Amino acid sequence: MSSYRKTSTWKTVDWITILLYLIMVTAGWFSICGASYEYEIIKWFSPSGRPGSQLIWICLSFVLIFVIMMLDSNFYSVFANLFYVLSVLLLIVTIFLAPEIKGSHSWLVLGPIRLQPAEFAKFATALAIAKLMSSYGFKLTKLQNVVTILALMLLPMLCVLLQREMGSALVFLAFLFVLYREGMTGYVLLTGICAVTFFVISMKFSDTMVDVTPLGELIVLSLIQVISVILVYILQRNLLHVKILSTFTAGVALVAYLISLFIPVNFVWVAIGMIIVSSGYLVFLSVKHWRWHYLLIILFAVTSVAFLYSVDYVFNEMLEPHQQMRIKVTLGLEDDPGGAGYNVNQSKIAIGSGGLLGKGFLNGTQTKLKYVPEQDTDFIFCTVGEEEGFVGASAVLIIFAIFIVRLINLAEKQKTAFARIYGYGVASIFFFHLLINIGMVTGITPVIGIPLPFFSYGGSSLLGFTILLFVFLRLDTARKER
Repeated sequence: MSSYRKTSTWKTVDWITILLYLIMVTAGWFSICGASYEYEIIKWFSPSGRPGSQLIWICLSFVLIFVIMMLDSNFYSVFANLFYVLSVLLLIVTIFLAPEIKGSHSWLVLGPIRLQPAEFAKFATALAIAKLMSSYGFKLTKLQNVVTILALMLLPMLCVLLQREMGSALVFLAFLFVLYREGMTGYVLLTGICAVTFFVISMKFSDTMVDVTPLGELIVLSLIQVISVILVYILQRNLLHVKILSTFTAGVALVAYLISLFIPVNFVWVAIGMIIVSSGYLVFLSVKHWRWHYLLIILFAVTSVAFLYSVDYVFNEMLEPHQQMRIKVTLGLEDDPGGAGYNVNQSKIAIGSGGLLGKGFLNGTQTKLKYVPEQDTDFIFCTVGEEEGFVGASAVLIIFAIFIVRLINLAEKQKTAFARIYGYGVASIFFFHLLINIGMVTGITPVIGIPLPFFSYGGSSLLGFTILLFVFLRLDTARKER
């Protein structure tokens, strides 16, 4: 029976995904060679050089793949909670025992080996969430279940934050996509999108005044009012109430504008007044018709206003100075080419200098002369852009897109809820890493320091992503073995 299972496992494994994995790992190794190469100094196979070191981790990954695929598929669901508990305990231990490296306490040093437990906590958390959500009677409509799921996500996230690793901590938010696939209301995602939008607008226009009106506050408050009116229609499909609120909003705005022609008017207070009156009207409708949806809209409006006026406190009091500067540089509020903006500026130069076809393997001048810090880890994509050009960079993105779509497709084919949920967790983590890393090196998102899967140098990240992927592929083979 055992030999049959082992044989059928390799016969039924998704070889297309494995091929994509091998392509990315190989391309990643050559990119590390290019990023680490110095004039007339070649250490591609020497353990003292990063290419040689990464090659050792690649070989260890292959051994790990064999072990993962040989274990029974039920092993991962049976011990899912144990993996999670052990990973959280390891994260807690890391907070106190890890030495400070580049400003964080996230690496456990074991002789010549350094491991980052946060990379392994991702697959453990994905397993735990899949275990809970696939349990009998679980529904996301129950508040207790939602709180439990969020606790599973936030606990390792908090531990990583205490290690002062903002980038790795934010990755755990990727599991929100899994909750959405499993039935969580889309309004949670809408709330998240609104929070990011409000933050960016309030920061971008924080110092811009139009007469006596702070422009950033006015834009956000106006958006809150407009979105609230739209939600009234979406949730209740009542055009009468939408017309009343729309007419009231337009009328008050027009009157305030006419008054401003004669005396200065702070439109922020006008917008706040509109939100208060609109909320009062929704309270009246909720009591009159016994509709709780109106209360949700009021909650959205009130929390949005509170969030708007907490942005300054969070930004100035909770973020580190270097994090503040990175956000300001990304939003164009500061120009710091020699400091916080240095990495991104050099990365853009490297990618842009590659042109259409690139300068060729080992011919990247930005890479050779080490202008880009962390060019073989977090900023590895700039090496691809410089040496392989637009064509090579596009090819990498296309391969990642095919890879993620393939994972989603396999997840949808699963016969068990556990395998499906875990598969979506895997796809979500890879998507989040790709989105943030590429956005980071191109200046679209702040520099928060997360690796590009299978490309960035690092044993912990390579092993972590390999475990994450091949546990899912092992679960997928069970679908075909039965």
